[in-house]
Amino acid sequence: MLFLSRRKPGHRGRGTLPPWRYRIAGLAAAALALTLVQANAGNAAGDRAAQPGPKAAADVVRVAEFLAECPYTHRAPDDPIVLPNLPGASHMHSFFGNDTTNAHSDLASLEKGRTSCSPTTDLSSYWVPTLYDGAKEVEPTGTTFYYLGEGVRDDVIRTIKPFPRGLRIVAGNAKATGPDDNTISRWSCLHHGEVNPSHDFVNCPAGSMLESYLDFPQCWNGTDLDSADHKSHMAYPVGGACPSTHPVAVPKLRQVLRYPVNGDPARLRLASGRGYTMHGDFFNVWPEAEMAQRVRDCINAIIKCGADGTP
Repeated sequence: MLFLSRRKPGHRGRGTLPPWRYRIAGLAAAALALTLVQANAGNAAGDRAAQPGPKAAADVVRVAEFLAECPYTHRAPDDPIVLPNLPGASHMHSFFGNDTTNAHSDLASLEKGRTSCSPTTDLSSYWVPTLYDGAKEVEPTGTTFYYLGEGVRDDVIRTIKPFPRGLRIVAGNAKATGPDDNTISRWSCLHHGEVNPSHDFVNCPAGSMLESYLDFPQCWNGTDLDSADHKSHMAYPVGGACPSTHPVAVPKLRQVLRYPVNGDPARLRLASGRGYTMHGDFFNVWPEAEMAQRVRDCINAIIKCGADGTP
């Protein structure tokens, strides 16, 4: 507030103003002060509005998904699901996630292991037949494992249950004799959709990478953590729902691997054979609470989440 000196009534010294001009000056000063207060308040409100807040509902991607990034850890001719306790009895496998996996691995031993995965809470083990370029082993540089709700209707997605701890699943056909021999694996080229996907290896342009996609079954019989053929306790959906023999819907595990190779695929092979023998093994060692939270908040809610289990 401005304070103006007051003179005695009737005194009109040199350079002084009449009283009515003082009143006008006072009113102008008050108006200026009010304007400054309002401007400061407006700036503060604008600053608050500019601060980042919780993600708006409109920004949420309506895809039922969470994931784990699990880089390569090691190779071994072991398979603790198909050939347990028989070290060296399998073709060569490349392992991801839990770095202790070997022929003797079981739930108890894997729970004590370490992981390459992000999030580090995922102690699961994932493995595939090793890829060879001629005589040289080639390991993928992109190793993403998606947990999805797709493949069933939305009403079924909302009923999906977490994987039971210790569940073991094998997908693909290691003994396939041709591209249509009960195999679901597919190969494609990174950023080159003009190359049609195939069950066998494809010829990727220079600068591209060879991609492998494999979807695991997402319907469980609700009882067994494994089966004699390592497949019968699981099934794929039919008509957007799980069959009555396997009534429990669980997340669809999608394995996406990117290999730093391209060009003529004639020189490529898997430890199990041609490209159509691609298969994958999964041993679930997620902590129950971590898996349950992600299934509830990402899959049942049909929201796309990252490795941390949040949108």
